[in-house]
Amino acid sequence: MGAIDSLPAVLQQIFAHISSVLDFQVLALGKGGYSLSVGALLGAITVILLARMFSKLVQRGIDRYAASSEHTNRASLYTVSRVTHYTILTLGVLIALGFAGIPVSKLTLIAGGLGVGLGFGLQAIFNNFVSGLILLFDRTLKVGDFVELASGVHGTVRDIKIRATRINTNDDVDILVPNSEFVSGRLVNWTLQEATRRLHIPFGVAYGSPKEKVKAAALDAAAAVPFTQGLKGRHAPQVWLTGFGDSSLNFELVVWVNAEATRRPSRAQAAYNWALETAIRAHGIEFPWPQRDVRLRSWFGLEGEEARQAIAELLDPHVSVAPDYTGKDKTTRPASTASWAKNDALRNLQTSALTDPVPPRHDP
Repeated sequence: MGAIDSLPAVLQQIFAHISSVLDFQVLALGKGGYSLSVGALLGAITVILLARMFSKLVQRGIDRYAASSEHTNRASLYTVSRVTHYTILTLGVLIALGFAGIPVSKLTLIAGGLGVGLGFGLQAIFNNFVSGLILLFDRTLKVGDFVELASGVHGTVRDIKIRATRINTNDDVDILVPNSEFVSGRLVNWTLQEATRRLHIPFGVAYGSPKEKVKAAALDAAAAVPFTQGLKGRHAPQVWLTGFGDSSLNFELVVWVNAEATRRPSRAQAAYNWALETAIRAHGIEFPWPQRDVRLRSWFGLEGEEARQAIAELLDPHVSVAPDYTGKDKTTRPASTASWAKNDALRNLQTSALTDPVPPRHDP
């Protein structure tokens, strides 16, 4: 106080106003109970902000170390970074509570209230937080893994946050998935142990194509794609004859692909389809076309050779046709199909008018 008393009167008044503002009671619980002043509240907020800034600096330091060192396990460093972040924030909150005048011994009351809140509305948030910690320590899901959920969402894990995990799809779309879905749901981690997988690329060729020639073409296609893991050994490509289709022999090119293709299965399959089409044409193998054989048992009451002659006449009107059946009696069918389109009733009337005798004319 002596230093303040030695200041000019104007500054003393300013300090007095600031002190009165900081000592203003924002919250007072009963006479002689807990009270919260403006100064204590500002101190608590400042501690939390400083803790957050310090956590960011530590995270940046860990990220720089991971980027500079090639032999470090980035998934482990990410786990250390997230746990350090949560620890610093927790310590900051405890120190801030001390600045606010809330003793740690009285936190049991807050914990009881928090438990009631968890039972009513915060249960999902708390579940996702615990699930996030499980994911960080369980090591079944790491940043950089290519995963596929039961809902059909698939992509690369980018972040494991306090509430949700960010997945980046191959179309560069970020999807936030709650952490509890990874723990309680079915998860396919394509890169859990090895960053490789086996693809089955179906294709078909025309009947009569030599199987050996088809296999050679498919192996040439596998060798032409850089995603192929290896051409010899345990991961060598294979060609399977899987079935006999309506118009084609059905094959599959079974190939092991590298980590890049594992994370982009649709792109990899398109690359192999392109290479297969090129290799099959280069080997002179025919692609299948749908074929159907139509068999007619009768044609307008005609059967056998008579039906074939009728169809031939329909295709070429100038083809003459032998005598045939039209109904139960044998008659001679016209040689030209053009006569089929004539009006028989009108022709009959015209013929009758020409052949019938004209009645005699009687003058009145």
